[in-house]
Amino acid sequence: MKPEYLQSAEEVLCSQGSQRGGLTSQEAAARLEKHGPNRLQEAKKITNLQRFLQQLKDPMLLILMAAAAVSAVTSILSGEKLTEVIIILAVVLLNAVLGVVQESKAEAAIEALQTMTAATSKVLRDGKITVLHSADLVPGDVVLLEAGDAVPADGRLLESASLKIEEAALTGESVPVNKTAETISAEGDVPLGDRKNMCYMGSTVVYGRGSAVITATGMDTEMGKIAGVLARTEQEETPLQRKLTQLGKTLSYLVLAICVFIFVFDLLVEGDYSLEAILKTFMVAVSLAVAAIPEGLATVVTVVLSIGVTNMSKRGAVIRRLTAVETLGCTQVICSDKTGTLTQNKMTVVDHTGPQRLLATAMALCSDAAWTEEGAQGEPTEAALVNFAAEAGLKKPLLEEQQPRVAEAPFDSSRKMMSTVHQIDGGFIQYTKGAPDEVLRLCTCYIESGEMRPMTEEKRRAILLENKAMADRALRVLAAAQRSWGDKLPEDISPETLEQDLCFIGLAGMIDPVRPEVKDAIHQCRKAGIRPVMITGDHKDTAVAIAKELDILDSADQAITGSALNDLTDEELAEAVPRYSVYARVQPEHKVRIVSAWKKRGAITAMTGDGVNDAPSIKTADIGVGMGITGTDVTKNVADMVLSDDNFATIVGAVGEGRRIYDNIRKTIQFLLASNMSEVLGVFTATLLGFTLLGPVHLLFINLITDCFPALALGLEKAEPDVMDRPPRDSHDGIFAGGLGLDILYQGVLITVITLASYIIGHCVEVGYFEMPSGVSPHGMTMAFLTMSMCEIFHSFNMRFQRRSIFSGHSHNKVLWAAMLGSLLITTLVLEVGPIADAFGFTPVGWAEYGIALALAVLVIPVVELVKFFQRRAAKKKHK
Repeated sequence: MKPEYLQSAEEVLCSQGSQRGGLTSQEAAARLEKHGPNRLQEAKKITNLQRFLQQLKDPMLLILMAAAAVSAVTSILSGEKLTEVIIILAVVLLNAVLGVVQESKAEAAIEALQTMTAATSKVLRDGKITVLHSADLVPGDVVLLEAGDAVPADGRLLESASLKIEEAALTGESVPVNKTAETISAEGDVPLGDRKNMCYMGSTVVYGRGSAVITATGMDTEMGKIAGVLARTEQEETPLQRKLTQLGKTLSYLVLAICVFIFVFDLLVEGDYSLEAILKTFMVAVSLAVAAIPEGLATVVTVVLSIGVTNMSKRGAVIRRLTAVETLGCTQVICSDKTGTLTQNKMTVVDHTGPQRLLATAMALCSDAAWTEEGAQGEPTEAALVNFAAEAGLKKPLLEEQQPRVAEAPFDSSRKMMSTVHQIDGGFIQYTKGAPDEVLRLCTCYIESGEMRPMTEEKRRAILLENKAMADRALRVLAAAQRSWGDKLPEDISPETLEQDLCFIGLAGMIDPVRPEVKDAIHQCRKAGIRPVMITGDHKDTAVAIAKELDILDSADQAITGSALNDLTDEELAEAVPRYSVYARVQPEHKVRIVSAWKKRGAITAMTGDGVNDAPSIKTADIGVGMGITGTDVTKNVADMVLSDDNFATIVGAVGEGRRIYDNIRKTIQFLLASNMSEVLGVFTATLLGFTLLGPVHLLFINLITDCFPALALGLEKAEPDVMDRPPRDSHDGIFAGGLGLDILYQGVLITVITLASYIIGHCVEVGYFEMPSGVSPHGMTMAFLTMSMCEIFHSFNMRFQRRSIFSGHSHNKVLWAAMLGSLLITTLVLEVGPIADAFGFTPVGWAEYGIALALAVLVIPVVELVKFFQRRAAKKKHK
């Protein structure tokens, strides 16, 4: 059988069992079952068992398992129970299981986002145009293509209207190919790049429109043949995650150095080089390693990012690249399209003059917009006029039934008007609509109070003043007039014959109204230190009027046109760009220059776009924002973020959410590093003083229970009230910027001091008098364990705000409260349930000691609150 490109369109339709009206839903469902989804084969997902084994490859867990092995040998040689070995292994396994669970959640969140951003196609099903996920296409489907669409599968073109497709992904040829629906006359195989009547998955429509019958889907497509390369899953790491990976390596080297130092120091001080002493010293060094490494940090950050991104998608901002989350928090300039983003993309008549019902009738009938159940459909201006009539109780179908159209003079840009002639009971009537000055010039009378009156110069001036008043408000103004033809139509229905001796009816002023929520979003931008910039193809006067209404600019001097931009060099534009908040009558290529100018000034810039020609500017911007409703596939594919509602307010909301996510990740990092620092300092100091603060098992338990769950809870913290009242953070700021490093240091020292105090008190209670401990004090260790566990939990409440007081009335974090209560309960069970307490080497503590340990732990809150108070005062003085 001949290949599709050598067959006629009808032959291909026949061979595919299809027709120009497409498949039926039932047939399509059967074919989807047979051929499977229209997607390339994905990289094989790893199983939970493989994930589990990968978790066990973590260097720190390997050290713990080595410690367990050493402990097992020591216990066997000394005849002791293997309790500590069992606990270490249990904790290692539990940590690995939690890692698997968290990774699975993150993957599920990312998969959900991929589903939300799945490409769609316009398909003929059951003879109707339907928008479907491209994955649901089957061979035989008829798809409609237009500029900006990604070709969803391989197909034979049925229609082509100036259609050009870019096939660089398949052929390497960057120049778009002119396509035709004609049959190729050739013998044998034709190279892919010369198959002018075919379209292929992975290519992009850059111009024109057309339709095609699908001939191959999924792995059967030309792209599917090289899917081995394309189907590799890219594990994208954000800059923050890369910084954390580097931090983890640095901590590992630091810990290794400390461990070696302690190991050598302890052996030299003790002077005992027996196997038992060496093994004991090794376990102390392992304790330090366990204490220093925040095992769950990378996983927690990944989960916080993925959950935050999923929440953003529910609010209309679908993040396609995780790096965008961090960049959003730094955004300083948002360049936005006007139509559909700042406005409703729905022209609406907001003012009129003259007899309303007659004006509405004339405007509705003298238009090509149609009325449907969803409202008027057609060219936006004409649709607005049809809606205007419907609001007056004059729906177009009823008007057409009463006054059917019998002749017309279509709109012409040179005449700036159109006319239609309709049959009525008394004969024929003509309605004309168009530019007010042009229509008025042809009028010899006007209608007022139901009567026709001769047009006077005074009346003409009055009408022109009304027109100017509407135009000054940035309204698009159209005039309507009529002419009666009695019971006979003229033989000549040319515009020259019809459009004279008209009778003026009135004016209709319309505008694309602003979205009601956008003005508040603009004010929020200002408070957040973000510069809103409007970019539009509209006339400058219209753009300025809309921008003034939205408080984007104060005067027309802050607006510039595309033609004026052409007169500026790139250097001049970079110098002048802060002066302008509105760009009118611009072309897509101007957007790239505007973004580049802001970036030259070091500003982190977001840019919105919907058309295929907007792709370069979206790609150039730090945050490219694609429109989910009006945007083309090309624009969505290069965007970092896609708006499912095309709303500017959603961008601002996403910036706030991005700031919240970044803030919460910093809180998580601060909490985990301060907690782990306290453990390291505690073990290190105790070792230098000659006693054992806590063993590896205890520290593992604290890291797993006390650290991990509150860290996740902090990641779910709501945004701080002032999150959009502060300027954007500097994109070059490191993780420890803004005093975070110093906060971690003093808080780690504070928890260390409190824990050591608790140990000493416990030891003194045990011996009955004050004495500096040495060796192992079970009672002191029990008190220290309880205090450190709860001190870190209480400290997680401090981390809800870096500088604000936790008593400032912000909403509660129920997950954090649950983590605290759960940790308190589990810690109490470990201390009070005999067999578990014995396994951990703990001794019973009385209620008084229990209260002392908790009271010491609570101290972390007032001390940190006091430091925050002085930090706020210092910040105020600096600000003044």
